[in-house]
Amino acid sequence: MNKALVVILSAVMLDAIGIGLIFPILPALLRDVGHTGDISLLLGLMLALYSACQFLFSPILGVLSDRFGRRPVLLVSLAGAAIDYVTMALAPHLWMLVLGRAIAGVTSANMAVATAYITDITSEEERAQRFGLFHAMFGVGFIIGPVLGGVLGDWWLRSPFLAAAALNGVNFALALFVLPESRKGQADARFTWSTLNPFKPLAWAFNFKTLVPLMAIFLIMNFVGTVYGTAWAQFSEDRFAFSGMMIGLSLGAFGVFHALAQAFLTGPAVERLGERWALIVGMAFEVGAMLTLAFAGHGWLLFALAPVFALGGIGMPALQSLITKQVDGEHQGQLQGVLASIVSIASVFGPLLFSFIYAQVRHDWPGMIWIAAITIYVLALPLMAGIQTAPAAAKKPAE
Repeated sequence: MNKALVVILSAVMLDAIGIGLIFPILPALLRDVGHTGDISLLLGLMLALYSACQFLFSPILGVLSDRFGRRPVLLVSLAGAAIDYVTMALAPHLWMLVLGRAIAGVTSANMAVATAYITDITSEEERAQRFGLFHAMFGVGFIIGPVLGGVLGDWWLRSPFLAAAALNGVNFALALFVLPESRKGQADARFTWSTLNPFKPLAWAFNFKTLVPLMAIFLIMNFVGTVYGTAWAQFSEDRFAFSGMMIGLSLGAFGVFHALAQAFLTGPAVERLGERWALIVGMAFEVGAMLTLAFAGHGWLLFALAPVFALGGIGMPALQSLITKQVDGEHQGQLQGVLASIVSIASVFGPLLFSFIYAQVRHDWPGMIWIAAITIYVLALPLMAGIQTAPAAAKKPAE
């Protein structure tokens, strides 16, 4: 593995740790700056704002990296993130925290530049493997981040932000002193509405009729997936009086089992059951875990259910495998852009809906949030009938 790849993957992991650090302490932080009302809606707004900024600015940073080179854009975004986290650590007012989360979303759009960098230094034959490493390192960071954030947050509520700033400082130093430029700037790279429109890939995808039901299922599954980041910390506090450390540990356990299941169980499950049934079985496990959590009366169940939630994780890779079979090899890059857009859209609107629902039910029955998520999941069941599994070579855009 070459030096540049090691540096960029390390930067991806450190960036994910910095993002995940603040999840366990956000509810307490909002109360710390004097927000006296129900924090559920505000928390959802902050999560949605972060995702919206990331969604809108990813193509902008991508074009900037084509124009000026990958390395300068990475350096500016990493330096901006470090400064932003320090500001958030010292912010005395709510509006400063909200603005800080928006800026953090803008700077986190550098993941688009990181993926472009990997593409620059990787042959076509090795790209799948290296993008797998990219997602693995991001997943490891998201396991470490919440645990570390929960522990640090119990020591001092603002310390996770300082830790995130330090991690971005390490990222900056790696990029400045070790990372070579992978692509020199191109003077002919220009900003146009076509290149900056984050919704453009979706219009292309609707030319493939067999993709439509699969994209709808993919949207529903990612939409439901946002309930964890939106409600997990609040639910743990309200139902089980968890501290920041316990919230972080429970999120860490969730992440560890989820990563293990996706790495070691998805392949055998698909081989034995096929993609369609692996998807259905995965959804069934996740629904069962959420239903149990809705009626849970003891905090240890959050940890006991982690393996069951993880078994639910085999559904998403099976679905992605099905999706890739619906278009030929020449369109796979565009297809991945479509899936990234769908994930971003779900990450914007999911927290808004689930935070609104939780605000209505938290005082009477917090577990109702999981019933609401199950209800949305059920919408995917009729779409299963629209799944087709014809080989990719047979797939052509609809006229």
